[in-house]
Amino acid sequence: MLYFTSDTHFADQRVLRLDRRPFAIMAEHDAALIASWNSVVQADDDIWHLGDVVRGDQGAVEALLHRLNGTKHLIVGNNDPLSTQSAQGWASVQHYAELKIDNQLYVLCHYPFRTWNQMGKKSINLHGHSHGRLAPMPRQFDVGVDPQGLRPRRLDELVVSRRRGRTATPAA
Repeated sequence: MLYFTSDTHFADQRVLRLDRRPFAIMAEHDAALIASWNSVVQADDDIWHLGDVVRGDQGAVEALLHRLNGTKHLIVGNNDPLSTQSAQGWASVQHYAELKIDNQLYVLCHYPFRTWNQMGKKSINLHGHSHGRLAPMPRQFDVGVDPQGLRPRRLDELVVSRRRGRTATPAA
């Protein structure tokens, strides 16, 4: 399976206040996000994290990545220092990527684009950064944990949720 997520902000106290995540302390936040991640992503799945992963030194980043299931790819965000980018545990690290899946082009970046490659040919932009606060353009999806029920999502979940006119919610 292939999953996407963004803006987990592990160990970053600011998200409890700024994003009003429903946790009293960071330890509770981080434990819940790890459990949520591992409940959907299996060891042999691929997951693209579109930036703003974790705050901490390289050892803390590597310890976190070791606890998270899947083959992890990083699209660098504005809160991903070199300690995150150079940590062991990433299968790839880049600022931008394009994936062709079932003849559909997906353009991946931490930041939402106003225009993107092959936009006129119905390519899709997957992004993070906006924490669900930005009105999307057609064929543009915020994969961040805030609008996605605090968990990674498959492509079909992202696309179906928008077509139904709602944000994805956690599975029961």
